[in-house]
Amino acid sequence: MYQRLSVNLGNLLLSLSDSLDLVDPSIALHQQRAAFVSWEMGKAAGLADGAIERLFVAGLLHDIGALAPEEKISLHEFESRDVLTHCIRGSVLLETVPWLKPSARVVRFHHQDWRLWNEPITHPAVLESQILFLADYLERIIQRNVFILHQDEHLSEKITELAGTSIHPDVIDLFRQVSRREEFWLDLVSPRLYSLLLHNGPYRRAEIDLSSITAVGELFRNIIDFRSRFTSTHSSGVSECAGILSQLFGFSVAEAALMRVAGNFHDIGKLAVPNAILNKPAKLTKEEFAIMRQHPYFTYAILNTIGGLQHIAEWAAFHHERLDGSGYPFHHEAGRIGTGARIMAVADIFTAIAEDRPYRKGMTYEEIKKVLTKQADMNFVDRRIVELVLENYSDIVKTVKERQVATREFYERQFAVIGMDSPTGETSTYDRSLTTN
Repeated sequence: MYQRLSVNLGNLLLSLSDSLDLVDPSIALHQQRAAFVSWEMGKAAGLADGAIERLFVAGLLHDIGALAPEEKISLHEFESRDVLTHCIRGSVLLETVPWLKPSARVVRFHHQDWRLWNEPITHPAVLESQILFLADYLERIIQRNVFILHQDEHLSEKITELAGTSIHPDVIDLFRQVSRREEFWLDLVSPRLYSLLLHNGPYRRAEIDLSSITAVGELFRNIIDFRSRFTSTHSSGVSECAGILSQLFGFSVAEAALMRVAGNFHDIGKLAVPNAILNKPAKLTKEEFAIMRQHPYFTYAILNTIGGLQHIAEWAAFHHERLDGSGYPFHHEAGRIGTGARIMAVADIFTAIAEDRPYRKGMTYEEIKKVLTKQADMNFVDRRIVELVLENYSDIVKTVKERQVATREFYERQFAVIGMDSPTGETSTYDRSLTTN
């Protein structure tokens, strides 16, 4: 079953694009809308299928390098003084996945003023970047509390003002061509935009296999964890630990591979949690912890919309559930928590307490044994999984550390030099979600 797993590429990209815009209603669907505008303009330009696909992916993921929710909002509201850094980060991230790599250059230059290009507008990279520039700008100036056909003329005038300066006149002409139809504007702000792009978009018939799903999982792991150098290896550790434990428990090689995918995705819901909360050095307030408790819910909501990944959604999202029903956010009891989710819960706790933090060193074997045994005694986690950890402690620690070292080296080499640390500070309490206030 799992060896033959495939998912629709459009479904996967749309759901993951959704996750990047979770943080605030003011930016919801921003990237999907930009992808829609880019797609419409690409068709009007008569671009080849490959170019349209490249542009569509760039639209869906163009803000992938804006890791902090605060940064996303600042960019959307034209308040950021630095629009270059997230473009560089985004292009570097996309370069790590072979079939997303063609979109990296478009993302890299989607904020570049037309007057700064040395190549002509007929150059594919220039034209596609300029189309996305326009699409991104248009979406950000839409007033979400005003009926779209009451502002379409004003929006068109604002776009036209950029002709020959920020945006090439030919690209403005393409926009005029597609925006003459009321249908364009109504589709753009439709609550059914996801469905429209899923069923009519360029990837409606494309399927990807387990290896490609794994690559996307690693990409989103980095987006989740690279918000701070002190969390940059957490999900890679959870992923590796979950994979090892699942094989020790008797899972097949294919099932263990999917457990690693689930581990990479398990904290994707934290994209909706502000850095000010994730990185707060002090104890969270009741209100702040309520925001933290939503992250497994969003992990489930995102992954469960991707056909074929329902089992991964449960393995990933139930990592804060407890066997006695006192976990969050679903309060499932033992009968509703499968083996994969039980493994993930232990892997998450183990990785969090074994890692160094700026405010403490990683725990020793005896300390880890005490914490995990107490969790099992209280019927929070599965004792069988805890025993697997303790019986295979040295091998697990060695392999997990090796994976984390590789991730840390990649982070330091590619991202630390381009401002990947949180703008709200470098300290982090990533494992705070393991406890309740």
